[in-house]
This record gives sequence, structure tokens and C-alpha cells, in this order.
Amino acid sequence: MSEQTRPAPDEGTPVSVKIRERLAAAGRRFNANDNIAEFIEPGELAALLDEVEAKMQGVLDSLVIDTQHDHNTRATARRVAKMYLTEVFQGRYVEPPRITEFPNVERLNELMIIGPITVRSACSHHLCPVIGKIWVGVMPNEHTNVIGLSKYARLVDWVMGRPQIQEEAIVQLADLIMEKTQPDGLAVVMEASHFCMSWRGVREMDSKMVNSVMRGAFLTDATLRREFLSLIPGRL
Repeated sequence: MSEQTRPAPDEGTPVSVKIRERLAAAGRRFNANDNIAEFIEPGELAALLDEVEAKMQGVLDSLVIDTQHDHNTRATARRVAKMYLTEVFQGRYVEPPRITEFPNVERLNELMIIGPITVRSACSHHLCPVIGKIWVGVMPNEHTNVIGLSKYARLVDWVMGRPQIQEEAIVQLADLIMEKTQPDGLAVVMEASHFCMSWRGVREMDSKMVNSVMRGAFLTDATLRREFLSLIPGRL
């Protein structure tokens, strides 16, 4: 067999296996709430979409749904695969949003609150929606990087666009904002409804989960922490 006709060594290997092998070689984990964008090569997301569609079709077949004759579910496997990869779990597969940072020329040092920012995520236990709001409090200093208000929403969308549990998601977000802005203090409060509790299980419709992360001055200064919490509109 000539070099021209010899198949590539990995021909026929599912793209998900190739990505897993790169992650394993780098010693990187790939939990549900991890971003793996740097291990995905150009064109592989399209191939991954086809792979997920095929496996989702298998799930529908195993659920005994006649997608061949049921016009409502004929393209469901493709729709669900696209939803996971390009919408609700997109934060796993794309690079972080570009955030332009500006020096704190005016030496701003007063409390700034951003929110509510809408949260759209999914519980990593049942892949059910998690819908809620986030408020961010920043206490800048003269060395803090200033970013546009809309950029906070982009960071929230990137972190929350993965299968998450709320307790870990808010810590991931706080770590990211601290890295980007380097403030004296950071506070993040998240309130969300979990469909894994309202749609299934106990089916409790009105319960919500609220948690917070306090860093720097918000952790050590009780007065600042109370001011932040008191200024969150309609919350607490």
C-alpha cells in the first residue's frame, strides 16, 4: 500500500476519543464544569456534534420513541446535540470571552455592584436547568483592572454554560473575576431555582438556593459586607 492510500493512524477514531487522549496526555481533568477548549482542534466541534447526535439517537431509540415516523421527534437528536454543544454547555467548548481591561486612572475606590445578571446553567447530576440571578460586588483599588459592565455578564455566561453545581459554580466565577480585576474585595451572591428539585424528585416549585462568596475586604470588613448585601435590589 502506498503512502498516498494508507489510512491515517487515527482514521475512524471518534473525535471524543481523540480529545480525551489529549487531555489524558496533558494530565488535565475534564469534569462536567471544566473548560476543555484548548484541547479541541479546528473542525472538531462539528465532528463532535455529529457524534453526539448519533449517540442521542441511540438514547431515543432505547426510550422506544419512533423518531422515524413521529414528525415531532424526527430531528430531535440533532437539535439536542446542537443545544448541548453550542448553547447550554458551550462554556466547556469555547475559549473565554475576550475581556478588555483598563487601568484605574481615576483611582476609583468605592463599592461597585453589578447585577442582577441572569444565570442559565444545568445541574450536573440530572442535566436539568438551573435558572437564577447573580450579583457581583467589587471594591477596587488604584491597581484594579477596570472592565466594562457587560463583560461581567459574559464571564457569568461562560462559567455557567456548563453542567454545574451551584456551590462550585460561584467559586469558579469568583476566582475568574479576581484574576481579571485584582480588586481589594469581591463579593458574589447567586440565587437560583433548580429544576432537578421542581421538575422531578420532590417537585417543590418554590424553593431556591442562595449562596455567596466573599473575598478580601468583603471577608474581613463586616460593614462593607452589610452595605453590599443591603444594596442588592429585591434580594436579602
